[in-house]
Amino acid sequence: MANYVTSSDTIRNRAAWISALASFTIFGLKLGAYKITGSTAVLSDALESIVNVIASLVALFVIRFASQPADHEHPYGHGKAESFSSAFEGGMIFFAAIMIIGEAVKALINHEPTQQLEMGLLIVGGAALVNLALGLYLKRVGKTHHSEALRASGAHVISDVLTTAGVMVGLGLVMLTGLQWLDPVVAILVGLQLAYSGYTIVRSSLGILMDEQDEDILENLAEALRKNRVPGIIDIHHLRTIRSGRFHHVDAHMVVPEYWDVTHAHEVTHAFENRVVADYDFDGELAFHLDPCKKSYCSACDVENCPIRLQPFKEGHPFTVKSLTGGPHPTNQVAYDKSGSSQKN
Repeated sequence: MANYVTSSDTIRNRAAWISALASFTIFGLKLGAYKITGSTAVLSDALESIVNVIASLVALFVIRFASQPADHEHPYGHGKAESFSSAFEGGMIFFAAIMIIGEAVKALINHEPTQQLEMGLLIVGGAALVNLALGLYLKRVGKTHHSEALRASGAHVISDVLTTAGVMVGLGLVMLTGLQWLDPVVAILVGLQLAYSGYTIVRSSLGILMDEQDEDILENLAEALRKNRVPGIIDIHHLRTIRSGRFHHVDAHMVVPEYWDVTHAHEVTHAFENRVVADYDFDGELAFHLDPCKKSYCSACDVENCPIRLQPFKEGHPFTVKSLTGGPHPTNQVAYDKSGSSQKN
């Protein structure tokens, strides 16, 4: 596990450096295109690239910080710093969108002319190709190595490519029709698209910071629990996850036979935890609070030769996202209070 984490951190840091260098290059190309053409649409594209430059520098620091192991002050690690980075990037995108729309409205009112649009198209097109390669690379590394900052940067860079494509279409229309007002109109549309993109990034990042449930992640965890289930793991409920970058901490209640002694229950649980973590897509740890069955799960318990069984085994509880995150699921005639303890009716 340690070697994997070290290798993963190296790849993530390298991706952050590549993103920073490429962002500077792309911004320079777009700024040059704006100087040549005087196009408001090209200016809007260049302003978005400023966000890429700032965000890549922030991500470069944050990824190094997030890779630090857990310590006394940060028992769950430093991974949430990546979500702060992506939230910051989303906010910067939204701010850039407001600036773009403001500049475009002024250009539309003042009827500012454009020039040398053919050269501008060539430069902006070259920048778009570099951006496309960068965005695909960042998304792949972010997904493979579970980096929220790189995934957000990759998504933003891909949206930047789409923005540039829209700008190129706008410049082409100005060249074909001679209608100068199309240039600021395209810039306004670019700004609106960026405002929405910034909002979605901020919304996703805040969800992670507030430990909002992610159905896809929970389903992946449920599959790992189902795959490694063994007799004696009768029920799992009240499952909660804390996401800290690529590291996840999982808490849950596990129901085991009440006649098991502490040593045996610990051995079974520890082995189960290790197998689940190995099959889970993220690095992490599981912490189970063990609940005795109290003869309340007999028809769902598949332990053979149980000395305290009251009812025959019928079918085990399925480990679904709904059942895992919900309350206990006794099968005998018992009632559970809010604390999770059982009481006979």
